[in-house]
Amino acid sequence: MYPKPLHRKVVALIAALVAGSAVITGCSGSSDAEKTADGKTVFRYQGSASQVTFPELADNLGYFDKVSLNWVGDTTSGPQDIQSAATGDTEFGGAFNGAIVKLAAAQSPIQSVISYYGADKETFNGFYVLEDSPIRTARDLIGKKVAMNTLGAHAEFIVREWLAQQGLTKDEIAQVELTVVPPVNTEQALRQGQIDVGTLGSVFRQTATERGGLRELFTDESLYGTFSYGTYVLRKDFIEQNRDAVQDFVQGVARAIHWTQTVPRADVIAKYKDIIAGRGRNENPDLVDYWKSSSVAPGGVIADEEFGIWIDWLQRNEGLDESITPSDIYTNEFNPYANGQAQLESK
Repeated sequence: MYPKPLHRKVVALIAALVAGSAVITGCSGSSDAEKTADGKTVFRYQGSASQVTFPELADNLGYFDKVSLNWVGDTTSGPQDIQSAATGDTEFGGAFNGAIVKLAAAQSPIQSVISYYGADKETFNGFYVLEDSPIRTARDLIGKKVAMNTLGAHAEFIVREWLAQQGLTKDEIAQVELTVVPPVNTEQALRQGQIDVGTLGSVFRQTATERGGLRELFTDESLYGTFSYGTYVLRKDFIEQNRDAVQDFVQGVARAIHWTQTVPRADVIAKYKDIIAGRGRNENPDLVDYWKSSSVAPGGVIADEEFGIWIDWLQRNEGLDESITPSDIYTNEFNPYANGQAQLESK
């Protein structure tokens, strides 16, 4: 027998995550940044409904001196977010590093400057089957449906890498059907037998596992342990022509990440709720109660391996140019916790 249906309040909370998404349109921007009346450089960006991004936290904490944030809507996915930054519709966007490698390899003039999401023991994406499912190994997934929020991003790379690590050939991996299901619908689709494996993270994973009846097959954290998976990117021309503002942006975001890593969890949740309540986007702040950790390296410092793994993967599987290296795609130049301008502390 399945667990009881979702409580209305939980449904409302989860729905808030996918409500109000907006696709950015308009002409491509340029490196000539907009300025405020007091001389700050405007950084247009996309947010996430009922969540607080690290740049938004940095702004609230007063960590920016030369940057003014301008929210222009909510992103629909990581690949869409970095594409908006690449075309100049926004100044920065964030996505899974594998997606960033692919965009950079296509000659997109972007550069990663700081990590913003990853996996650790508290914050991760899991791949779940029904408790009584016969699926127990990677080989059992041949011919089965695996659901994820979007293709070409984090979940797809993780699934395909896990299958490869478990010994499946390319031909066998190609027989695993990857399908898109919105996160808000994944648990229901899994329980109703419409899919065989569902990708669950954040509030979706926590509420689904609390109801029982599911079994964890593997997680992204089980592949590489504590690991940063995604970074914020800016256009290279924007970086070169607005170096002081970019320096201020990265140091502010790094300090905001460090703040969440050094204060009690209750303080982070309280701050996030205050930010959501004060910005007037008609959001429900209760989702923030499910926040567990920053999930990234201290201060958001980027490591070669966080891009090298996906460069190697794409070279093996999709013929990526073998001359591409991590240093072509990211820089820690502006991060104070990487360049010696600030010291990391622990709780």
